[in-house]
Amino acid sequence: MTTRHRRIQRAALLAGAALLGAHFSIAAFSQAPLSPAKIRLHAVITGYLEPYFTQNWSLFAPEPVKDDEGIVARAKCADGAVTDYYDVTGPLIKETQGDRFFPSRTVRLVSNGIQQLNDSDDLLLRLRQKQDSEITEDSEKEDAKSKRDIPLTPYEKSQREDAERSLSRFALTQMRDVCPDGKGPIAVQPRMYVKKLPPWSQRNSSAVKSKVDLYDLPWKKAVELQ
Repeated sequence: MTTRHRRIQRAALLAGAALLGAHFSIAAFSQAPLSPAKIRLHAVITGYLEPYFTQNWSLFAPEPVKDDEGIVARAKCADGAVTDYYDVTGPLIKETQGDRFFPSRTVRLVSNGIQQLNDSDDLLLRLRQKQDSEITEDSEKEDAKSKRDIPLTPYEKSQREDAERSLSRFALTQMRDVCPDGKGPIAVQPRMYVKKLPPWSQRNSSAVKSKVDLYDLPWKKAVELQ
């Protein structure tokens, strides 16, 4: 009996090690440079990692987080009325800050979606930034910019579509009771905001004003998100 238990124990350990190894291999592969294999396997990788295991390095050097990002959303009701914008991110952050020992990780569904929405290969990102820096306000050069812009790759398009759907679906779950008829919304539109934070040395200066950029995502029908 003891020998049998040891065999079962070894088999369980081997299976656990294999699963753990597969998980870390997929996570590491998701952070590899853009390649044909990564594009081909995008659906498989995304389907496994999101939303809870998405990897990103925005917290660390060389560029720590300098922005306060989140989403608000509005909904369309069955009678055609459009609601005011509802703060989706704010209540989640307060809930997380209110429990330091066992905080809810629900807010990661938003932050991961925003990260995925802006995700791009480092090389393509640098090339686009270089192009933008070379363009002046001259109208002829602006025309040239539109011709020289590096288009989104199929991988990037798929990433953005998945992110838009994920953010819209989550916003819909937070806005079930916003319509006066008591029924759920028939469509939802998230709006992403990016608040530029002041440098740490100027964080207490009243003269420093924060800049807020807004980006509207497309309307999504509720039936397509459920």
